[in-house]
Amino acid sequence: MAKDVLCEVNSCVHWAGDNRCGAETIYIVNRSSQEAANSAETDCKTFESK
Repeated sequence: MAKDVLCEVNSCVHWAGDNRCGAETIYIVNRSSQEAANSAETDCKTFESK
C-alpha cells in the first residue's frame, strides 16, 4: 500500500496541501467496461468538490 497518496486537484475537499490526499480511502474506476491501459482511462470517484 502507498503510504502517501499525491493529488494535484486542489478543488477537492480531500486535498490536504503539498499535493497530498487526505481521504481515508481512494476509489478509482475504469472509464469504460474494458480494462484501463493508462491513467487517462480512469476516474477518481473519491473526488468531492470544495
